[in-house]
Amino acid sequence: MVSTPSGSTWHLVPAAVWEEQRTQALYRPEAFAADGFVHCTDGLDQLLVPANTYYRDDPRPYLALEIDLDAIAAPARYDDEAERYPHVYGPIDVAAVRTIFAAERAGDGTFTGFTPV
Repeated sequence: MVSTPSGSTWHLVPAAVWEEQRTQALYRPEAFAADGFVHCTDGLDQLLVPANTYYRDDPRPYLALEIDLDAIAAPARYDDEAERYPHVYGPIDVAAVRTIFAAERAGDGTFTGFTPV
């Protein structure tokens, strides 16, 4: 059974990618065309898991966007059994971004936490 998420979720984005799109109505991540959805993670602390799994070797500065799923037009659903990683099947309404945190990293690229910007 597919479950529909609501409330807040988090999305990790290279800072430069967000800066290019933050004044537009809609945000699309770099891999949106290939993936067909926006990857999100429930819980800021849980965002460290995909950050270190997929982006540790990418040296760019990253941001964590808190997204209000109830304020986006695109449909969202959990595709994982644990229901920790909602996918948004369309672009994110920029107005639905509630808070932004900067990713903190160790010298080896490991993501260690997030601080408000």
